Amino acid sequence: MVSTYVSYLSVARNLGASLSSVASQATVARDSSYYKENIGKVTTVDEFMGDYKLYSYAMKAYGLEDMTYAKAFMKKVLESDLSDSSSFANSLSDGRYAEFAAAFKFSGETETAQSDAQRDSLLDAYEESFDTEADDIADQTDYFEENISSITSVDDLLSSSKLKNYVLTAFGLSTEYTSTSFLKSVLTSDLDDADSFVNQLDDDVYVNLAKAFNFNEDGSTDGDVMSEDQLSLVTSAYAVASATIASSETGEAYDTYFAAQVGNITSVDELMSDDKLVSYLRTAYGLTDSETDNFISAALKSADVADAIGLSELHDAFNFDEDGALADGDTAQTSEQTAATAAAFDENYQLLIANTDTEDAVDNYTTRIASVTSIDDFLVSNDDDNDDLPELWEMALRAYDIDPDSVSRSEVRKILESDPSDSKSYVNSLDDDRFVAFRKAFNFDSNGDVTVPLQAMSESVVDDYAAYYKQNKIRYLEGDELTEATDAADEEITYFREQMATITTASEFLADDRLVSFALEAKGLDPDDVTSDKLEKMFSSDLDDEDSYVNKLDDNRFAELVGAFNFDQDGNISAEPTGTVQQRGDVLETIDAYVRLTLEDDQGNSNTGVRLALYFERKAPEISNAYDILGDSALFEFFTTTFNLSSYVSNMDVDKQAEMISNFIDIKDLSDPEKVDDLIKRFTAMYDMANGTGTTSTALSILTGSATISADTLLAMAQLKNG
Repeated sequence: MVSTYVSYLSVARNLGASLSSVASQATVARDSSYYKENIGKVTTVDEFMGDYKLYSYAMKAYGLEDMTYAKAFMKKVLESDLSDSSSFANSLSDGRYAEFAAAFKFSGETETAQSDAQRDSLLDAYEESFDTEADDIADQTDYFEENISSITSVDDLLSSSKLKNYVLTAFGLSTEYTSTSFLKSVLTSDLDDADSFVNQLDDDVYVNLAKAFNFNEDGSTDGDVMSEDQLSLVTSAYAVASATIASSETGEAYDTYFAAQVGNITSVDELMSDDKLVSYLRTAYGLTDSETDNFISAALKSADVADAIGLSELHDAFNFDEDGALADGDTAQTSEQTAATAAAFDENYQLLIANTDTEDAVDNYTTRIASVTSIDDFLVSNDDDNDDLPELWEMALRAYDIDPDSVSRSEVRKILESDPSDSKSYVNSLDDDRFVAFRKAFNFDSNGDVTVPLQAMSESVVDDYAAYYKQNKIRYLEGDELTEATDAADEEITYFREQMATITTASEFLADDRLVSFALEAKGLDPDDVTSDKLEKMFSSDLDDEDSYVNKLDDNRFAELVGAFNFDQDGNISAEPTGTVQQRGDVLETIDAYVRLTLEDDQGNSNTGVRLALYFERKAPEISNAYDILGDSALFEFFTTTFNLSSYVSNMDVDKQAEMISNFIDIKDLSDPEKVDDLIKRFTAMYDMANGTGTTSTALSILTGSATISADTLLAMAQLKNG
């Protein structure tokens, strides 16, 4: 008769072929196919347990087939919060229940407008945009100052898009719609000729633009194209026009611009036509948006009106008559008035600089985005308590280098409702990567409601991998070693969580050795045994193709690993693989576990010893302590058989049972395949001896004796042996 060990080896040494043979059995293949095709349709525990084929399949896969009838009990298991150590599943001594609960996500993924990673990335970009803005203004100004001196004609200026756009921006003109020919006519106009092109436009903006350069009517220059004063005027105007936040540099630019322009002002209308001057006065005299430009104009003309609306200080700072003109010999301001206005501006602008700290805006965004459940919520304005802060959508647009004033709320809604993965969607029709990036920063569905963030690895799967990784890293450790290993594992878990939230392609994941090692070790795989080339082949495999590279590997854990990610075959994030109550990787694990359990059961029909040996070989690397063996009836039977223990052992105090197991088995040895095999050899020999199967060596008979040794005697012997 063939010994149990030989029968075990015939399966274990050809495990891949053995599993393939079982998987191809008609009944197994049919049940597995049904499970794979239908588990994604389930959304609740009741639906799952109501489909007996699905429910019983999963129960068998996790070794709980005998508990299939106990639906009320199993429902409590599936509804347990595994993050709560006192939850029902976690309170059970048999770890299979928690493992079963972890394979399903009936609570669902968290629906949120933004994940922590999305929010933090956006806010980082928002804060960085201010530094970027200042740097860009400085860079553009440096370029202009370095190159304007080489301009010898109007054509030279207009042929340089960078110089031309700088000038247009400085004067508040469109860089997109202002034609070059029109601009040339303005710059070459004779300012002393009332009938010249620029004077006929009757627009002070274009007159001031023409005054900023020294072009002749033929477009040539007789000397420098700009004087130092003209250059200072344009560069300060550019800084004022480009800045969106108060800063000391912008304040200086405002002062320079005001000082240069106010002396040329001859009427209220001319002053009011210059947005930069009006903005300067608003800051200097503390005017709010409720005080319209018409109020300012009226106050500048009439002392009575100014007194009635509380703008006497503004009126007294200028010398306009009631028609808005200046008397002969008068200037808009005396030098003393200009100095007083500048002092008032500087004082108030310093307050603006102090209030431009983004901390309040960021805090407001963080608080409000957490409660956003729809696009409607996102587009709601700040309330009275934070009305002075930027709106959520304004901050988000700025973070992606989009001018909030250039996009209406209705357009923002259309962008956020569109599907960035659909090439024909509204956001993609804009043909602007900035808007696509903006859209991907949020998790709204086509109805405008929040949904689950689409990540390379779903958050619940990240949680699972973090738990597996930590278990594998701290198994068998105690004392200081345990503390150090726990801290190191927590550090890696933090890195994995943060980085996985930013990964967008399989190639990005595979390029980070730290992430790859983490994922492999979480699955109990040695990173040193897997090359980069093999990993690339795995992640480009089609999991639905039985003949694909990853599915042909002997170790099913590699397919399960690939299935844990939400990548399509091209390596891009896709919503299709994510699944519902089970992620794709969990589905594969369940099917693989079912096939393995079926193999063990089939072997058990012929020889229970082979089933127990195969089960122990599978579970050994997961055993962390003696209580794991005590909590698993099959493992406990393996142990008692291996060491020929009396059936009365189970009547002992649990802690004494655990002590006995620890004295007979060094738990750390269970991570060593050779030592596991030694235990299996001993088990099969003892099993054959106890059951009259196979053959037993004389040496083993002498070593073990033919009689069953009592538990107390064995415990005493083990204590002496290890004393």
